[in-house]
Amino acid sequence: MPIPYLDRPGRCMFMFGFMLFILLAVFLIWIFSTCIRVVPQARALVVERMGAYLDTWEVGVHFAVPFIDRVAKKVNLKEQVADFAPQPVITKDNVTIRIDTVVFFQITDPKLYAYGVENPIMAIENLTATTLRNIIGELELDQTLTSRETINAKMRASLDEATDPWGIKVNRVELKNIIPPAAIQDAMEKQMKAERERREAILRAEGEKKSTILVAEGKKESAILDAEAEKQAAILHAEAEKEKRIREAEGEAEAILKVQQANADGIRFIKEAGADEAVLRLKSLEAFAAAADGKATKIIIPSDIQSIAGLTASIVETANSCKNQ
Repeated sequence: MPIPYLDRPGRCMFMFGFMLFILLAVFLIWIFSTCIRVVPQARALVVERMGAYLDTWEVGVHFAVPFIDRVAKKVNLKEQVADFAPQPVITKDNVTIRIDTVVFFQITDPKLYAYGVENPIMAIENLTATTLRNIIGELELDQTLTSRETINAKMRASLDEATDPWGIKVNRVELKNIIPPAAIQDAMEKQMKAERERREAILRAEGEKKSTILVAEGKKESAILDAEAEKQAAILHAEAEKEKRIREAEGEAEAILKVQQANADGIRFIKEAGADEAVLRLKSLEAFAAAADGKATKIIIPSDIQSIAGLTASIVETANSCKNQ
């Protein structure tokens, strides 16, 4: 729409009114934007109205009354980590050591966290140092160095109970470093070195012992194998000698059988040929001669062979007389 013609004062008033309208619109937009609050995940807002606690806003969209409601505190609901500087503590045996701790905590009640304590992190640090001194004061140095899990559990239980009115839950406490005095560190290093040397000597002795045992076992096994070999060789030699004698005996028996068989066959042939008594006696003399030529020390001569021998001697003597005549 075209602006109607105005004189100079009217024009100034129009421009002033227009600027005032723009400022008012911007102001209203700003107020409207401050009245709408969006709370993200794992966050919470503690809201006050006229200075008094009103409500705790969690995830979502919320509307506040302008100039009356305000956000008193923004709270992070995630698990948080507080790493505290080393604290000097004295053990039961009067050794001053330095321990730094790490505390893992989480805010569970934003209202208590906002109104329970002025500076929660500083309060947790001081409470941690006090609790640590109480626990370490009941332990000696060696127990302190070897009982971290026990100390962590005791500290977590004590801190969790103490921080509960502040809306804080202590999930875990860890002893990050335990730093003894320099003199004790030197003594501990020497002790550890001596322990390592002792273990090395034990391992070396165990190795030598095992080596000796293995050598002895090897010699024993070798001797057993040698004895077994000699035994097997002797058994095989005896078996061979036995087999040899058996075969020789079988050969001799077979030869005797064949000789006897031949004699029997000869006698059978003579009988079948119809030989007279003189021939049979002659064969008997041949058999007697063969027997006399053997290795027998005693020979039993049958009576009929003795008469045949006398007859033969008479025949020989008669033949010689006839020759001389």
